[in-house]
Amino acid sequence: MVSSWTSRLLVFAGAVLLAAIAVATFIPAAWQIRLGLHWLTEHFLAYFAVTLLFCFAWRRPMAVAAVLVPLAVVLETLQALTADRTADAVTALFAAAGVASAALLADLVISWRRKAGVGAGNG
Repeated sequence: MVSSWTSRLLVFAGAVLLAAIAVATFIPAAWQIRLGLHWLTEHFLAYFAVTLLFCFAWRRPMAVAAVLVPLAVVLETLQALTADRTADAVTALFAAAGVASAALLADLVISWRRKAGVGAGNG
């Protein structure tokens, strides 16, 4: 089981990363920091990371995904409001795929840990 302090730290880190994603959605494209990867890969990895943080903090991966998938799509749609960028459906799908993949992975890990008895006081 994740301790209360660790859980709070994971939620804080997830919130910071989610805020960074939201800010990156609206700042001019020239100001963005790029990893050198394709933008679809960057979207996938960013949402994958934030989802894993929230999933391991709250232990309810499907609930986390139910919130983050629509948020990812809405943030991508809101890019149409910026002057130098447009909304892209494929990018929104890659972001949603990052959320779904991380939630499924977290659900799998949590199930395995429950079946093995890890975190249930057995070991």
